[in-house]
Amino acid sequence: MRADMTGQSGRSWISRGAGTILRTRWIVRSPIRLYKWHLGGMFGKRLLMLEHVGRTSGQPRYVVLEVVDRPAGGGAVVVSGFGEKAQWYRNIVANPHVRLYQGSHRPVDAIARQLSARDATASLHTYAETYPKAWASLRPVLEDTLGAPIDDQGTNLPMMVITPSSALPQKDLR
Repeated sequence: MRADMTGQSGRSWISRGAGTILRTRWIVRSPIRLYKWHLGGMFGKRLLMLEHVGRTSGQPRYVVLEVVDRPAGGGAVVVSGFGEKAQWYRNIVANPHVRLYQGSHRPVDAIARQLSARDATASLHTYAETYPKAWASLRPVLEDTLGAPIDDQGTNLPMMVITPSSALPQKDLR
């Protein structure tokens, strides 16, 4: 049966299909409207929306992301499943000042910071332990979109920690 589920490249048709869905703009962007209507609570605590600034347009942009980890002290860790080429990721690297929408709460100003490889690996391990079924399904999709394996020794997935400005020391707000 397993042979029927894999293509010539050995990738599961399920992970290829999920990767296709993640590349379908209207599907991925559909939760944004719900967050703007303050209905983000429908998604629980596992999703958040970021408002960021387009690096060339200067216009507000929005993305809904899954929370991988919640570090002590507040904030949320998110992962760029399409690597460093994801537009939201590139925008946030260019300008780390974002607005964070969580649940049905009003948005708050926040700062995005890239995690070190060690911290990213630790956050991914936390996610895999907390949500083993989701990780079993998500891992092959991420490997497919990145074109690289994710192993237990580390990850090359770019990950950001998004911290509300109110939780940061004043020197970090520049």
